[in-house]
Amino acid sequence: MVVPLWLTLGGEPVRDGELSLEEVLRRLDEGLTTSSPSPGEFAKAIAQADQGDGVLVLTLSAGMSSTYEAARLATELAEDSDVELLDTGTAAGAEGLVVLAAAEAAKAGGTLADVRTAAATAAAQVRLVATLPTLDHLARGGRVPGSAAWAGRWLGLNPIFEFRGGHVRPHRPARGQDAAADRLISMWAHSITKGARLHVVAMHASVPEAADRLLAAVRRRAEPSSEWIGSFSPVMVSHTGPGLVGLAWWWDRPGD
Repeated sequence: MVVPLWLTLGGEPVRDGELSLEEVLRRLDEGLTTSSPSPGEFAKAIAQADQGDGVLVLTLSAGMSSTYEAARLATELAEDSDVELLDTGTAAGAEGLVVLAAAEAAKAGGTLADVRTAAATAAAQVRLVATLPTLDHLARGGRVPGSAAWAGRWLGLNPIFEFRGGHVRPHRPARGQDAAADRLISMWAHSITKGARLHVVAMHASVPEAADRLLAAVRRRAEPSSEWIGSFSPVMVSHTGPGLVGLAWWWDRPGD
């Protein structure tokens, strides 16, 4: 069960996912803000999800959003349910990989504690790296200086960043989109772990062909145990702008 974040677009509140990414991008000039779900929304979802064997709530990084705090308050309201809460420390497809690790443990008959441990193991190892065509949108939102965006355009640089440890960490930018994609693949390749199962997702914001190329490059080096291609959600793209491309993965080592 997913408890979506909220967008306010042109003064109208909508849940993340109710509008397509393409429509949200078309309407960015109308004004866009985002907000977390309320504790009440989480409490309702917990009650609906509880089948008597407990509920694990997985949130995006507490360092990026107030969602974790809303979920924490909801767990205090859920007096009739056995609830575990975990901050995944990440977002987007990387958070999805943590959810899948938890789902796999639950499907195998694990207890609530087993499921939480599986999710925590994945969360501790998952990585998400991404690149943007420009810093223009971040500059308009005040998240980076306008001078940085101007310099990036003038030099033809593509910013590269990573979600890890609950925060966004910048990496050295690349000259052009192809070089940026090569850098993402290089970062992944340096993490290759022999004997481990690879779980990977390629993500994009309105550039599916770029995500296709990333996943194809991964497949040339390793055979994923699980894989998919997906779109970044409108909430994330509202902060970064279109053209975002990323790769998230973790290596499931036997015995962990």
